[in-house]
Amino acid sequence: MATKSKILIVGGTGYVGKFMVEASAKAGHPTYVLVRDSTLSNHSKSHIINNFKSLGVYFISGDLHDHESLVKAIKDVEVVISTVGHNQLADQYTLISAIKEVGHVKRFLPSEFGNDVDRVRSVEPAKSAYAAKAQIRRALEASGIPYTIVSSNFFADWFLSSLVQPQPPTPPIPPRDNVVIIGDGNPKAISTRKRHCTYTIRAVDDPRTLNKILYVRPPKNIYSFNDLVTLWENKIGKTLHNYYVPEDQVLKNISVTEYPLNMRLSLYHSVFVKGAYLF
Repeated sequence: MATKSKILIVGGTGYVGKFMVEASAKAGHPTYVLVRDSTLSNHSKSHIINNFKSLGVYFISGDLHDHESLVKAIKDVEVVISTVGHNQLADQYTLISAIKEVGHVKRFLPSEFGNDVDRVRSVEPAKSAYAAKAQIRRALEASGIPYTIVSSNFFADWFLSSLVQPQPPTPPIPPRDNVVIIGDGNPKAISTRKRHCTYTIRAVDDPRTLNKILYVRPPKNIYSFNDLVTLWENKIGKTLHNYYVPEDQVLKNISVTEYPLNMRLSLYHSVFVKGAYLF
């Protein structure tokens, strides 16, 4: 039986990262997480850290802004997975530099785990977010580092908890009376949850995914906005009042609102108005 690769996960205590770490450890990979010393002592992260400890995860002290610590951490592993959030996407250039210096990493998976940034149709501010990921792709391709890109479309937990409402309550819950539907509700979208982390981990030692894009597209997770509303209505046994917002009004709303609402609306627009790239 082949030995499973040692995996370093960067951004492992974040929203997607904690699922990735868990998937790696449960799959039997020696799993390492790059953490700041301050994170280990952060009370708000203690439940995540304790769960990692129970899974036998190793902690490596380091920082994306400290090249020496990155090189030291990467020397001990064979695969590097980045799950950093939007605000740290540009920090992955330092990660690419460190991986290239080490030289022996057999696979790097950058932080994508969303729509295919080279094919998605979007407007600002989502357009710039996708562009930042695309720039990392180009830098990775130019570096010569072996890679796998994981495109898992939109993360269900972020959107479906409120049934894709523009201004969801806190905590987010699906509507039970009126539902706002952007566009005509017909374009198909693809959603995934933390299971895409399981597929990601399976890909790291698979030669078929080397220097390729892995598309995670479960057939039973492809729905239009109208489909989602119908499913929810069937679940609660009640018909909702649908309020459709035409695309031109969606675009206007994006242009006159501020972050984070404009970001949420532009993401919704790319997914539920322009639709998923199906092939």
